[in-house]
Amino acid sequence: MSVLVVSGTGTGVGKTVVTAAIAVLAREAGRRVAVLKPAQTGVPMDEPGDLAEVRRLAGELPTRELRRYPDPLSPEAAARRSGLPPVTPVEAAQAAVELHAKHDLVLVEGAGGLLVRFDPDGGTLADVAWSLGALVLIVAEAGLGTLNATALTAEVATRRGLNVAGVIVGSWPAEPDLASRSNLVDLPVAAGAPLLGVLRAGLGRASREEFLEEARRGLSPWFGGQFDPECFTGSAAAQR
Repeated sequence: MSVLVVSGTGTGVGKTVVTAAIAVLAREAGRRVAVLKPAQTGVPMDEPGDLAEVRRLAGELPTRELRRYPDPLSPEAAARRSGLPPVTPVEAAQAAVELHAKHDLVLVEGAGGLLVRFDPDGGTLADVAWSLGALVLIVAEAGLGTLNATALTAEVATRRGLNVAGVIVGSWPAEPDLASRSNLVDLPVAAGAPLLGVLRAGLGRASREEFLEEARRGLSPWFGGQFDPECFTGSAAAQR
């Protein structure tokens, strides 16, 4: 795992927190890690974006943002509206290659889902992953509707020749409902890949020390964590 593309099933599913959690465990293990955000949308130029949040939670580490657009739209639409040049998959892949030359792990955080358009030619995060030969990590919601979105994302990835490393629930509610508890069993089926973690809702407000402990507890040993999907699923099922 040298380059990992982090894609959500949609917007607001917890990609940034998941990216920060993977980064902090990699740093704790002594790995040189960098984070790339090809396109940041919906944040003014003078305000901190997703990469600032990653650094706040995971500690100071190299990050790179290729383009920022103020409007909360897809990267292509936001670029068109702002008059700024779009980011292309080639540009994003090249930036990842440059970061990888000096780092053990590069995390590429997408904007929204796998097929959100970057440019007028239809370039997407899927194209970036394909160019890099990188694994794709799906960040999904916990509750009702997540299975379809996860299955669609995984099917698109497979059809485009990509390999899905696994699925992570980016925001686990304090009081999970029946659908959320049931989805712990069904999400790996929908993704065609293992459940590699569950991070609690509100984790982005944690202190750095607390965030590290929660990341360790909530992510799979594949990332250097202690998460056991069978134990977590069994414990969640007992919450009636």
